[in-house]
Amino acid sequence: MRQLILDLLPESPPTLDNFVPGGNGETLTALTGWLAGAFPETSFHLYGEPGCGRSHLLQASGFLYIDATLRPALAGIRAGEALAIDNVDALDDDGQIALFALYNQIKTTGGRLLTAAEQPPAHLALREDLRTRLGAGLIYRLLPLTDAEKAAAVAAQARERALKLSPEMVGYLLRHAPRDMRTLSMLVVAIDQYTLEQKRPVTLPLLRELLNMDAPL
Repeated sequence: MRQLILDLLPESPPTLDNFVPGGNGETLTALTGWLAGAFPETSFHLYGEPGCGRSHLLQASGFLYIDATLRPALAGIRAGEALAIDNVDALDDDGQIALFALYNQIKTTGGRLLTAAEQPPAHLALREDLRTRLGAGLIYRLLPLTDAEKAAAVAAQARERALKLSPEMVGYLLRHAPRDMRTLSMLVVAIDQYTLEQKRPVTLPLLRELLNMDAPL
């Protein structure tokens, strides 16, 4: 997708409401309950393949969000009431030591630690004491959406905006646009905006035009 499309996409912060659960209804219910204090566990770990929505849910939690791929040492991070550590398996040795200490502080103060990675804690290349701590909490797998679930979600979001996207058009988006659900959702909004600006109905040629635009120099 060209840079111009990215420029057209509106800001759409991740929330629990705009997360498309697909087959993850039980996981979303458990996470929502844990965030609301319905479960006593200090930690909650989400795992699943890239694109399954892990980062979306961590950012939607309202916790202090930290991507361990960008801050592997967790330098300067202090224990607060709620931390969300994404890609926790990317922590370096200092980061793992820091997270172990943060976990103990959070547990003492009754706070919460939300983590995510591609694998459950037992399969992560982390210090044994940290794996044990994370493994003692709630652990849920996130399943990726199927193509049918993505198509149904895109079609439903289009209907909410009174956009007429045929199955052929939805299929075209799934083949030619980024396949993560957050971008697909934002694309529906961008298509709505573009058709209003151009005063044209949604057609396959319009979608091709939109997705193949080059950004101006």
